[in-house]
Amino acid sequence: MPRVDQALAEQVLAVAQMREAEAALIDAGSSVNALMQVAGRGAAEWVWRMAGRRPVTVLCGPGNNGGDGYVIAEALRARGGEVTVVASAAPASGACRNSRALYGGKVLAREAEVHGEVLVDCLFGSGLNRPLSAGDGALLARLAAAHPRRIAIDVPGFVHADSAALLGDEVAYDLTLALGAWKPAHFLIPASALMGRLRLIPIGIDGVPDAAQVIAQPQLSAPAADAHKYRRGMLAVVGGAMPGAAVLAAIAAQGAGAGYVKLFAEDTGNVPADLVVDHGALKEVLNDDRNAAVLVGPGLGRDAAARGRLAVALVDRAAVVLDADALVLLSPHNLGERAAPTIATPHEGELGALERAFDLGGAGTKPDRARALARSSGMIVVAKGPDTVVAAPDGRLAFSTRATSWLSTAGTGDVLAGTIASRLAVSAHTGQDAFAAACEGVWLHGEAARLCPPGFTAGQLARMVPAALAACL
Repeated sequence: MPRVDQALAEQVLAVAQMREAEAALIDAGSSVNALMQVAGRGAAEWVWRMAGRRPVTVLCGPGNNGGDGYVIAEALRARGGEVTVVASAAPASGACRNSRALYGGKVLAREAEVHGEVLVDCLFGSGLNRPLSAGDGALLARLAAAHPRRIAIDVPGFVHADSAALLGDEVAYDLTLALGAWKPAHFLIPASALMGRLRLIPIGIDGVPDAAQVIAQPQLSAPAADAHKYRRGMLAVVGGAMPGAAVLAAIAAQGAGAGYVKLFAEDTGNVPADLVVDHGALKEVLNDDRNAAVLVGPGLGRDAAARGRLAVALVDRAAVVLDADALVLLSPHNLGERAAPTIATPHEGELGALERAFDLGGAGTKPDRARALARSSGMIVVAKGPDTVVAAPDGRLAFSTRATSWLSTAGTGDVLAGTIASRLAVSAHTGQDAFAAACEGVWLHGEAARLCPPGFTAGQLARMVPAALAACL
């Protein structure tokens, strides 16, 4: 199978960007038919791996996604596979008609009763931009029920590729094969939860300027031979009314690369022996020029004292990560003339609170909302959840791959904040920008969760961060 260039494998293209990228290939001497052959044959390799010689049914729609399906079916037939094609309608595009003419097998009408081992959904792919008709929805549901394994080509036939909206009844897939480039729906809820494993089929497109990216495993290095704790990055964690959350964040930060993590707290309870706690005045703690970054928010509270801690933290010249209660208390005047990077890590409810604070309408997809908040506030926004996205004020956007759903437990957001803050502290000495540090923290958090046993706690997750870091060395 063709090798996937790593840089190209990380770009995420909207449907319009993908069409422009394909048009550029055609202008350079390729053709729609040639690209369809490359995409279909590449996808057929994965279908063959799953099905072998067991019966495969390919559902072909009338457009180019259906044309991909005819190419897949012919590739399987030529290898001796048992394949049946069901057409939802006659081909409506020239490329689809051409691929249909090249298919050497029989094509059944949509009314045919077909059973098999693997269903390949080539109904609409990324071309769907309207609700699925009742007839097409019923056809897809019937065939899905008759096949225990299901593969979607590009995106499932009822999914909007840009917004991840479901335009028909849900069908769950075991595998989704993205053609040419990833689309936003591959990473966004609700669509991504139905797609199973994801694989990319390269077709030769070039890098697209300003394309969004997938958050890939970072390539990190051990500290320099002459490193010391301050040169590796000193992080100040501001505690508050609920000290446990700040302790969790600090433990995660210790394992994510920072050389010195100091917790400011009045009441810490049970704190690990290797975590430095400072009970002094916050202004004095944050007046330390050695601070590379500050984390404020986990367990902060929402009273007057919490507002004061937040204000002091934002006056600091160091980079700042804002999480949890800090996001609810934040207003535009808090940011003032801050020159140092600021990262916000809101969940859905906190994202809404920030949108209200910055007079944003909250319209559009999650990436749209994150980008709008980043532009308006000047902050890097980590809009966290089962479909985390990272947006920068300059328009950069990154999608996280799906992490385990066991992360849906109390305290894991505090661990994420600590991990990001640690990488931000490190970046102050490596010269890396804050957007990259945020993406590193998101990846380490997801990997730590993958390494944990099912039913893990936030404390177990925090203690697994060093193992995730080790995977990047």
